[in-house]
Amino acid sequence: MFEVNTSLIRYWEQEFDIIKPKKSKGGVRLFTSKDIDQFEIIFHLVKEKGMTVHGARDFIKNKQNQNDFEKLEVINTLKRTKSFLLDIKNILDEKAEDDL
Repeated sequence: MFEVNTSLIRYWEQEFDIIKPKKSKGGVRLFTSKDIDQFEIIFHLVKEKGMTVHGARDFIKNKQNQNDFEKLEVINTLKRTKSFLLDIKNILDEKAEDDL
């Protein structure tokens, strides 16, 4: 989904308190949609905005940035919704072509 190594995901999990996946008895991480949202925010801050891990962690913890943080969460939710709707549209378009 993020096109990064799993080791980076595990690293971010250790560095950011906001990511708390549950683990199965076998140690497999089970990420919730909230965890995915948090990863998207971290990815945006580190990979897209060029922040350091320390800077991104401070940004997330800083109460002054809470409004920006909430905006990022809304943007990520809207992106996922758009992707979901486009997938449905493509399926319907393909079905309509098949029916012709």
